[in-house]
Amino acid sequence: MLTYQDVSRLFLKVSGLKEAEIRFHTVSSQADAEQPKGLFVPINDESGTLQEAISNGAVAALWPEGVPVPFYTPNHFPIFFAQDHLKGLEEIMKSYYNYLVEHEEIKERTKFIFPEIDLLNEGNKTYHIAVMAEKINGFDGNRSKAGEE
Repeated sequence: MLTYQDVSRLFLKVSGLKEAEIRFHTVSSQADAEQPKGLFVPINDESGTLQEAISNGAVAALWPEGVPVPFYTPNHFPIFFAQDHLKGLEEIMKSYYNYLVEHEEIKERTKFIFPEIDLLNEGNKTYHIAVMAEKINGFDGNRSKAGEE
């Protein structure tokens, strides 16, 4: 499982509680996603607010350096600062992947939650694999088979 210590090795600038034993059960770019013991990484304006992420279980965040942290953020809430938080997210993912390759026996793993916005039904967020597959294949349910009209 991804830990505070793993992430703090990648980002030297950190505010809030410095507790090496924190374990991140989830990493999410979506504030509205349930993210128990989560590390929140806002990737765009549609990611939602830090306050929403905290209310959905985030216990830390990766934040773009130079962007003010919201005033409501608890003083003890760990914030890891990255010059480019998207590259920072990539670093976290690569580091964690390498860890998993070396430790295949690990049963408890961190869940990464990053919905593909283009694959979702318009206005309805879903993680259902059948819906996502239909979007990928271009099936819209109203289309007739090729050659039929």
